[in-house]
Amino acid sequence: MTVKRALISVSDKTGLLELAHGLVELGFELIATSGTGAYLEEHGLQATRVEDLTGVAEMLGGRVKTLHPSVHGALLARRDDAGDQASLAEHGIEPIDLVIVNLYPFRHVAARRESSESDVVEAIDIGGPAMVRAAAKNFAAVAVLVDPERYGFVLDELRESAGDLSLDTRRELAAEAFAHTAGYDIAIANWFSDTESFPERQLGELVKVTDLAYGENPHQRAAYYMEAGARRHLLSMVTQHGGKQLSFNNLLDLDAATRLVQEFTVPACVIVKHGNPCGCALASTPEEAYRNALACDPTSAFGGVVAVNRPLSRDLAALVAEQFVEVLHAPGYGDGAIDLLREKLRNLRLLESDERRRPTPGERDAHRVLGGMLIQDRDTESEDRDTMEVVAGAPPTEREWGDLLFAWRVVKHVRSNAIVIARDTATVGIGAGQMSRVDSTKLALGKALSPVAGAVLASDAFFPFADGVQAALDAGVRVIIEPGGSKRDDEVIAAVEKSGGTLVFTGRRHFSH
Repeated sequence: MTVKRALISVSDKTGLLELAHGLVELGFELIATSGTGAYLEEHGLQATRVEDLTGVAEMLGGRVKTLHPSVHGALLARRDDAGDQASLAEHGIEPIDLVIVNLYPFRHVAARRESSESDVVEAIDIGGPAMVRAAAKNFAAVAVLVDPERYGFVLDELRESAGDLSLDTRRELAAEAFAHTAGYDIAIANWFSDTESFPERQLGELVKVTDLAYGENPHQRAAYYMEAGARRHLLSMVTQHGGKQLSFNNLLDLDAATRLVQEFTVPACVIVKHGNPCGCALASTPEEAYRNALACDPTSAFGGVVAVNRPLSRDLAALVAEQFVEVLHAPGYGDGAIDLLREKLRNLRLLESDERRRPTPGERDAHRVLGGMLIQDRDTESEDRDTMEVVAGAPPTEREWGDLLFAWRVVKHVRSNAIVIARDTATVGIGAGQMSRVDSTKLALGKALSPVAGAVLASDAFFPFADGVQAALDAGVRVIIEPGGSKRDDEVIAAVEKSGGTLVFTGRRHFSH
């Protein structure tokens, strides 16, 4: 295929001049819409205006520019179809071989707080998607470019083959073009349905960020995708300073670790293994927080993901280097910390996050099931102390309240049935993922490496029987926090009162399946 005529209509001018100059050097005739044509002329490039092609000036304030047979006939005509070629000749239409289009910046306009509804509506491109789809449909003869990052690739191939693009390249570009217009329409549809809590059709576009080393198991391929238009995502503003390529499981654990560590404003450390925290602590320094988090369950922490919410000092790097860690995530690194970690843990995936934006309000979680998706609001709720009710025993002391609120935040991030035992704003024992709450309680008690006397316990849902509560009280736990709401709450309350403990109801559960 020898490309001779190129139609250009772009909102994003990134890389356009280099591409246009390259096309002219290869003997292309350039055709452009008014805004793009003016931009090219300002930079010394001549382009035929679309209105000269169609014989009709742009109208309706620019809403109609390219919607004309002289454009779409030139794009859709099959080169090997005699009837199509006769129609072009009858109407004096010359084929167009290359289309360079990117669409009105709808997402950008829709995301601006100051944009009115009419501003957003005018940012809906009509002619652009029509041209892109027409060119992509006729990929047997026409090439279409929608991504400025692909300009260099296409220009290189044109130069190497004296103006030819292979069929494989045109097919690849067509696939990108249809994906591009599909994503564009999804963004528009979601904007129109934004007033509904859960619209009849749930639409989304995913854009690949990176390939992963492997999936849940080494024989499974995997990649990480972000939601198109998301303000932030798991790896946004993240730099990897060293170590192996991230895996599927690394990102699952990283997501769990960063969600939990972001709950706290004081120095905090979280260690996650297989999707669950195996240690979490708050302290006056990140070093102390790490020591206390590790002390909760050093065996499970082996090969875990560590996240801190403060820059990581060289001293803390030295502590981390004493353990086997898969991933380390921090908002910065002090002098010498990265070099030390690279030397001691060569395979450590060393991540530095410069992301300072808060999560987007209204974000939702999705779980894939057979043939569909379960979608729900993200559990971002954190109950205030003044909404909680002491239903048994003496009111907690201020120190106990601190531990209760800490444990209540942590338990929200543990897989159900979830039990967290804490003391001095550090986890002491964690029970996760058991089919019965009493088993989770016994697991948390068994995991505790230090006596639990005087510790507090948090349960993500109510105790259906008094047995779990009694096991914790017998081990020395003195204060328990749970949602309440069981038919046997009276039995649970009675068990706590008889043991001289304290029971606090929050009124809301935090299952995490």
